[in-house]
Amino acid sequence: MLATGYRKLGVSSAPRRAMLRNLVTALLAKERIITTDARAKEVRRLAEKMITLGKEGTLASRRETAAFLMDPDVVKKVFTTLSARYAHRPGGYTRIIKIGPRRGDSAPMAIIELV
Repeated sequence: MLATGYRKLGVSSAPRRAMLRNLVTALLAKERIITTDARAKEVRRLAEKMITLGKEGTLASRRETAAFLMDPDVVKKVFTTLSARYAHRPGGYTRIIKIGPRRGDSAPMAIIELV
């Protein structure tokens, strides 16, 4: 089996990137979202990267975060609220809780939230 390094989620690359950008932005804005298990695991990677960039606090990291996230207010929240909250935490900013199958198609669902 070939290791690709990420989950393709049954979507081509541009829509997948847009979906993940929207999910990460929603997670950082609301601090808790419900999605499928596979999407939650991909969102965790990206959300933790955004929070780590927020902890760096440099102009380059702010620009990289602003280029990825969809809402300028969420960028501001990452660099003020979230970076202060996780200043002494070396990683592991998110938690995934499995909640069972979705009713329509039995897709495994999960809650992803900030710790």
